[in-house]
Amino acid sequence: MANVRVEGIKKSFKKETVLSDISFEVKDKEFFVIFGPAGAGKTTLLNIIAGIYVPDEGHVYLNNKCIDHVEPEDRNVAMVFEDYALYPHLTVFDNIASPLRSPRYKQPEEVVKREVTRVAEILKIDWLLDRNPSELSNGQRQRVGLGRALIRSPEVFLMDEPITHLDAKLRHQMRAELKDMQRNLDTTTIYVTHDYLEALSLADRIAVINKGKIEQIGTPEEIYYKPANEFVASAFGEPEINIFNAEVVKENTELKLSIFGRKKIKIPKNIQKLVAEKEISIVRVGIRPKDIKYGFIQKNENCIIGKVYSFEPLGAKAILTVQVHNQLVQLLVPSDSEIQLNQEIFIEIDMEKTIFFDSVGNNLLASYSNVERKGVAWQN
Repeated sequence: MANVRVEGIKKSFKKETVLSDISFEVKDKEFFVIFGPAGAGKTTLLNIIAGIYVPDEGHVYLNNKCIDHVEPEDRNVAMVFEDYALYPHLTVFDNIASPLRSPRYKQPEEVVKREVTRVAEILKIDWLLDRNPSELSNGQRQRVGLGRALIRSPEVFLMDEPITHLDAKLRHQMRAELKDMQRNLDTTTIYVTHDYLEALSLADRIAVINKGKIEQIGTPEEIYYKPANEFVASAFGEPEINIFNAEVVKENTELKLSIFGRKKIKIPKNIQKLVAEKEISIVRVGIRPKDIKYGFIQKNENCIIGKVYSFEPLGAKAILTVQVHNQLVQLLVPSDSEIQLNQEIFIEIDMEKTIFFDSVGNNLLASYSNVERKGVAWQN
């Protein structure tokens, strides 16, 4: 049983502020992911929780007890690093067993053997126990590093981008195994990554951090469908979300969006009400590439004419970039689509899946949400 809480954490190195007023709580047995770009402060925050760094301000609590002055070795947390940090002269068995042979956690050899075997079977490396690290692949070495952390049954696992160096296929496999492993171990996990796929697939909740500040905390569904601002929206998805300015215009009694300089598109009634109440004249419109349709004839009045700018096949899918009134719009299309450069093309934006941001702070105004899986629902 372990919950972790950080309150008002601030940290600077020399005159550079790395973390600014970071606060959140990780619940017992939760898989909590800290996501952000390189240099956002993720690893520094993890090191503060581990006790490696001391915050300039703020406090860290474990099971509601302040552990600010508790030494790292006394915090009963296990940390898995980005590099494997294995003992090169020891076998896989001895690497995994090393915590249980240390003076602090020393166990009888029969217990060591039983626990190493148990952990190795969970990680599917039980057939490698007699090998040295030099005889292992990168994926196998990372599993050994995980095993060394798992064997001690700590209250909290801290994982700093543990699978970032693995190849794409192995990363996909390890994501599934990490989630399954965490469920079986019933342990609180705080996981740092810059890979949005890892964050979405592994997390019970995600804290999005940028330039030392928390942008949003929420479930994967909330982060993806209801991003707090444009930064969060752009960070999740490949290719990233299309965002462009739109002018709110009144046509008869109905409010419409004027986009790409002239095209007027109907907007949902709930959004019309929100825009009217706040007297907004300019909004930022976000639409994910998968939610844009395309064709070579104009099917309805919402179709927008453009020209094919680029076509990038990526296996079964391809990224189609369309130039519309000096703006580039990206779509996801089948890679076997017969599309030629500079070809005239029509795109249609699904307004029921559009995310609206304000034009001043780029913060969320309203978004389509399927978090409750009850069909179309506009949240604001």
